[in-house]
Amino acid sequence: MGAGGPDDEDNRWPPWLKPLLRERFFVQCKLHADSHKSECNMYCLDCMNGALCSLCLAYHKDHRAIQIRRSSYHDVIRVSEIQKVLDISGVQTYVINSARVVFLNERPQPRPGKGVTNTCEVCERSLLDSFRFCSLGCKIAGTSKRKKQQMASDSEDSYSSSSSHARYMKNKINNENKVQSFSPSTPPPTPASYRTAKRRKGIPHRAPMGGLIIEY
Repeated sequence: MGAGGPDDEDNRWPPWLKPLLRERFFVQCKLHADSHKSECNMYCLDCMNGALCSLCLAYHKDHRAIQIRRSSYHDVIRVSEIQKVLDISGVQTYVINSARVVFLNERPQPRPGKGVTNTCEVCERSLLDSFRFCSLGCKIAGTSKRKKQQMASDSEDSYSSSSSHARYMKNKINNENKVQSFSPSTPPPTPASYRTAKRRKGIPHRAPMGGLIIEY
C-alpha cells in the first residue's frame, strides 16, 4: 500500500498497541476463577488474546508478555518494560512506588491548575514542559489528528493553487477576447473608395525635361 493509504496509520503502531489500550484489566480470569491469582493484569503482545492472569502465562512461554499495574484506578505500565517494545517519547512519565511508569489512557482534567504553561495536546491535562501527552492513548490520538490536519492543509494548498491557476487562465482568456473585440478591423472597400483608387491610376505623366512629345 502506498504512502497515505488507509493502512498507513495502523502501520505506524505495533499491532498489539490499540487492542492493549482497549482491554479491561484487573478482572477475574474466567479460566482460573478458583485461584487466588486469577486477577488479569498481564497481556501477551504476540497473541493479543485479551487480559491474562499469572496462571495463563504457562500457555505463553517464550512470548512477549507485559504486566499492567494500577495507580488511582488507572492502568499504568513500567517504563522499563514498555520502552523495549514502543517509542514513548513525548509521553509524560511518573514515579509510582519507586518505579517510573506511563499511563495507558487519557485522564481528563476539569481545569488545569494555576500557573500551568503546558497541557496534554489531547485531553488538556497538566504536564511538565518537556512533554506533549499524558498517556499512550493520547499520543496515538494526538499524532493521528496532527497528520490528518497536515493532509487537509496540503489538500487545501493544492486546491487553492489549482483554483488560482484556473482564475488566472480565465482572466487571461477574457482579456484576450476583449482585445480582439476592440481591435479596429480593415473596413471593406466602398464604391467611392474604389473610384478614387481607379482615378489615381489614370493620372498622366509628363515626359522628361518638362517638354511635350509631338509625333508627326
